[in-house]
Amino acid sequence: MYTFNTSNGHFWRNFFTQVILLFVTVLLIVWFLPRNDGPVFRYDVGKPWMYGSLIASFDFPIFKTDETIKEEQDSLTKQFQPYYFYDNNVEKKQIETFLKDFHDGLPGLPSVYKSIICERLHLLYQKGIIKTPEYNTLNKDTSNMVRVVANKQAVSLQINKIFSVFTAYEQLFQDHRLEPHKQLLQRCNLNNYIEPNLIYDKERSETELNDLLSGISQASGLVLSGQKIVDRGDIVDEHTYLVLNSLEREMKRLNDADSKMTITLSGQIIFVTLLILLFTLYIILFHHAYFDKLRSILMLYSLIIIFPVLVSLMVSHNFFSIYILPFAIVPIFIHIFLDSRTAFVSHLVMILICAAAVKYQYEFIIIQLVAGLVAIYSLRELSSRAQVFKTAILVTVSSAAIYVAMQLMQGYDIMNIDTDMFYYLIVNGILLLLAYPLMYLIERMFGFISSVTLFELANTNRGLLRHLSEVAPGTFQHSITVGNLASEIANKIGANSLLVRTGALYHDIGKMNSPAFFIENQAGVNPLDNMPYQECARIVISHVTEGIKLAEKANIPADIKDFILTHHGKGMAKFFYIKYKNEHPDEEVDTEPFTYPGPNPSTREQAILMMADTVEAASRSLQDYTEESIRALVNKLIDNQMNEGFFHECQITFREIATAKDVLTEKLMAIYHTRIKYPELNTKPDPSKLDKNKKKKKRRF
Repeated sequence: MYTFNTSNGHFWRNFFTQVILLFVTVLLIVWFLPRNDGPVFRYDVGKPWMYGSLIASFDFPIFKTDETIKEEQDSLTKQFQPYYFYDNNVEKKQIETFLKDFHDGLPGLPSVYKSIICERLHLLYQKGIIKTPEYNTLNKDTSNMVRVVANKQAVSLQINKIFSVFTAYEQLFQDHRLEPHKQLLQRCNLNNYIEPNLIYDKERSETELNDLLSGISQASGLVLSGQKIVDRGDIVDEHTYLVLNSLEREMKRLNDADSKMTITLSGQIIFVTLLILLFTLYIILFHHAYFDKLRSILMLYSLIIIFPVLVSLMVSHNFFSIYILPFAIVPIFIHIFLDSRTAFVSHLVMILICAAAVKYQYEFIIIQLVAGLVAIYSLRELSSRAQVFKTAILVTVSSAAIYVAMQLMQGYDIMNIDTDMFYYLIVNGILLLLAYPLMYLIERMFGFISSVTLFELANTNRGLLRHLSEVAPGTFQHSITVGNLASEIANKIGANSLLVRTGALYHDIGKMNSPAFFIENQAGVNPLDNMPYQECARIVISHVTEGIKLAEKANIPADIKDFILTHHGKGMAKFFYIKYKNEHPDEEVDTEPFTYPGPNPSTREQAILMMADTVEAASRSLQDYTEESIRALVNKLIDNQMNEGFFHECQITFREIATAKDVLTEKLMAIYHTRIKYPELNTKPDPSKLDKNKKKKKRRF
């Protein structure tokens, strides 16, 4: 029954939509993909080489790692002897000051002690004195040496052979002649005459140190042209890792960086464009109707963009492990809101694009594909938090299992498997639980409706449905019956039974504003009997527009409001139209006052509701409920709907319509089946039995 809209406007609108989506998606993904100047090799210590045999095509050095170079630099720095120059003026100046301050001798001591102290100061300055902080730093290792420059000659001295200001002051009193008078001498503040005479030569020290460090070799060996570096399947050890790193560095140096970047960017554009193009072709060929709903297309392409961007940022900035990202959330959302096949194709395309930015693509692709498949299989319909929890556990366990299997296939001992991966997968499972709250965000952003929301809307104990049951009980019962019929049809033909049931509960809520005007709520009196037929039609038809107003006020999702609009389509209130036409046979009747606003159904679920609603309402007027009468009624009503073109705009087939007829007939027969008439108890005596009893009594006498 479904036909493509082949009008030029519709075709070109979809074409431009597809082109824009393709361009924007490729642009955003490629913009964030990491780019490097070296060969696209992914390797690490302890992992197998995933490519073919690698042969050196030119000579190149094996560069040391930064850590190795840093260790060598630290070792040289530790052994380096800093330069100090000897300042003779310090000793001369300080001794002259001492003699001047104590020209009359030291208080309480003979004059000879002034000469003894001058002698001691001279010996200290001859050995050398440096600043106390510098001395403490150098003296952490007593084997440290310094280079003292005096008279254009540099002499190496061990640090414990010279003094700091503090140790020189202590050494001053080590003389046996001064030690007995230490207390008197301390009052003289002799430390004022001890100053550093070994001055740090910063410029010369730094120059010498830089020259020494620059002599460290950056390479630890040489790879010759034609030498095999690594073969497919070989485990990359530390030496091979150094060689591969050295090869990358040398290729970066030899190749022009700009041209290499252009080549990398070109490859990324072709790769991403091809995958997104294939995905777009899949939508065009198998789900072309999605392009008629902008929300569906926006959600699909947005979800495909988000994770490659996140992966690219994490890889570029070396931020955590990409395995913590809950990639399986994408097929979950697409499966719930659209369909399972599109969910898998979307997940496959997204994972392949993400693989362009990560190491070990083979491992990454396999683990994430398994996770996506398990998520799709385990969460066919989301109706409770427990289902999300179960799915998260299954995804985590299956991902861990496939990871272990891949490690075992590569020959790893199970005890040596990297356990960090399990922690990442556990975090991934925890983040996958965000699918439940994020679903609300997806619904609001793109206008979808989840099964959880449908279950909440179908609760008849609150909101509009509770009010409907109180104000218009007849309409409420009619809606429940229609919902049961429609959901049974949906189950038979593979449509969304929960959606159509919920839509059926709301399709007649507009009757709440004037319930007495509708026959199912009337108790013998029909207020329409004395009203003009056009006015009657207006009141009956208005339950559609009034229903939309109530639904908008209650924030009912658009998918449910569509059932209110389409359950009569662009049909007519035929009862009043025919009545009016019969009374005005010569008048050309305007059909607009008798016509519902529409539109006609655009989905299978809406078509199912239209059929179930029409048949259920008409079945109440049957005089005789037999299989023949019910089947005739069902065939007549649905055939009329088909002939009037109500189903031309929705994807429902003749086979599905025939199935709907059979279901409606079967269910209405069950509802209106003929009951067995129970016999009544006869309380009057049987005359024949009375005569026999009289004869028996006469015989006795």
